[in-house]
Amino acid sequence: MPNTQQAMRRRNLSLVLHAVAAHGPLSRASVAARVGLTRAAVSTLVDELIRDGLLVELGPSRPGTVGRPGSALQLNERGPAGIGAEIGVDHLAVCAVDLGGRVRARTEVASANRDRTVGPALARLAELVRQVAAEAVREGLRPAGLAVAVPGLVARDSSLVVRAPNLGWEGVDVGPALRAALPGLPLTVDNEANLGALAELWRGGHDPAPRDFVHVSAEIGIGAAVVLDGRLLRGTHGFAGELGHVPVRPEGPACACGGRGCLEQYAGEEAVLRASGLSPEQAAAQHPGPGGRIALLAERAADGDRRVRRALDGAGEALGIALAGAVNLLDPRTVVLGGALTPLAPWLLPALERELALRVADPARSGQGAVTVSRLGSDGPLLGAAHSVVQAVLDDPAGLREAAAVTGSGA
Repeated sequence: MPNTQQAMRRRNLSLVLHAVAAHGPLSRASVAARVGLTRAAVSTLVDELIRDGLLVELGPSRPGTVGRPGSALQLNERGPAGIGAEIGVDHLAVCAVDLGGRVRARTEVASANRDRTVGPALARLAELVRQVAAEAVREGLRPAGLAVAVPGLVARDSSLVVRAPNLGWEGVDVGPALRAALPGLPLTVDNEANLGALAELWRGGHDPAPRDFVHVSAEIGIGAAVVLDGRLLRGTHGFAGELGHVPVRPEGPACACGGRGCLEQYAGEEAVLRASGLSPEQAAAQHPGPGGRIALLAERAADGDRRVRRALDGAGEALGIALAGAVNLLDPRTVVLGGALTPLAPWLLPALERELALRVADPARSGQGAVTVSRLGSDGPLLGAAHSVVQAVLDDPAGLREAAAVTGSGA
């Protein structure tokens, strides 16, 4: 019975915190009405969340509420912070977000991580993590954990990068180097497409938020993630969503995965550059910095460069072929085009939607309007990483206090 009561209390703390996060500022009475608990029970839970620094009480609640006005509750802007990090092929990035989802600190640096020795890359990222965490502390926040997005396969519930072909990494455990940056705090590592999809679910700005979608994104490779009924589909080993290695033309060129004619060979960044008559090195020199090659393609397409537009049309066609299979198999509400693909959406979408219209079994689900373009763009994986830490706090606020007790950091 005590364990059952404790589990119920944990769940109720989360219900109250989620209610304020979604609808605040709210009075205690309004919270009680939303979560279906008595006012007395909610008041006790609220007091606990205030003591733990998760909620703050403002002045009287908004006018128009029923009964005597009470103090309004909102998330503490000087409470826990989620630290998110991203390892890209050409950059490293770190940010801190507060409980309300606002980015409070951020840094990004160009970094040629492809085939780079792992140790220096992780050491540099750890340095950036410490820098952003220190900035968050100066803002009055306290880091609650670190989540890291990587462009590769990550073993489920671990920090082991099984294979990241576009980095040249295989069997790399990023945990030891990065745990040292924020000792004692939880660390999670996940595929960048998964975290981009979660960012779309939590912070995509859709009304209502989609709960069933395929999220496809790209850097040098193509990644995808599937969200069904508001939950990320991970697969048995955590490798679900490898859309980039779906063959779209089986007789096509060899791929690093060992297959032939994979989507990545037609819609990946380097494939599009080659089809546009540009080498990756030329493109980087013409438009340096993170995301520069994609920016160059977008600029040339906007200027009417026919070769670039043909390359993007071919990439959109290949995307449509691969995504049609995913749509027929999973029946999602929509496909979300995210990550580095978003600046190229105007030139990818016509062919992509044309292929969906030809290939999707349900004609009402295909063609124009079948694909949504993410508002988060290339920030999706980084924001998804940071927000995953915040989401863990909202889902189990009691766990934050327990972790603080273990590390001796205080609530």
